[in-house]
Amino acid sequence: MTDLKGKRIGFAVCGSFCTFKKAFEQLERLIGLGADVTAVMSFNAASLDTRFGTAAGHIEYLERITGKPVIKTIEAAEPIGPKRMFDVLVIAPCTGNTLAKLALGIIDTAVIEKRKLFRTDSLCCLIVCPI
Repeated sequence: MTDLKGKRIGFAVCGSFCTFKKAFEQLERLIGLGADVTAVMSFNAASLDTRFGTAAGHIEYLERITGKPVIKTIEAAEPIGPKRMFDVLVIAPCTGNTLAKLALGIIDTAVIEKRKLFRTDSLCCLIVCPI
């Protein structure tokens, strides 16, 4: 695909910190193809500093590249499904923990709150990327 102009993509980041660089490269690619991207971060991704960077640094990067505030809380994520804010939700990197919670319907982070997007009345597609 060479043109994503007009496509609204939610790019959800979980706490697989060692793969952030690969995930962020793909985010840049989506934006370069014209996608309208909003970043979403799990609690751990948005709050933990690691040897792969600081939480504040990752948030600053995501906000700068997307031009929008990062969604970091369940409360901030709640309107996404009812408002049909995304055509596609990409979870990259998706940890095993998040994948298991998605399968079991456990909601405890902003990323997993997005599962409401995938009700039968929604048009959103989910792409899980365990990079």
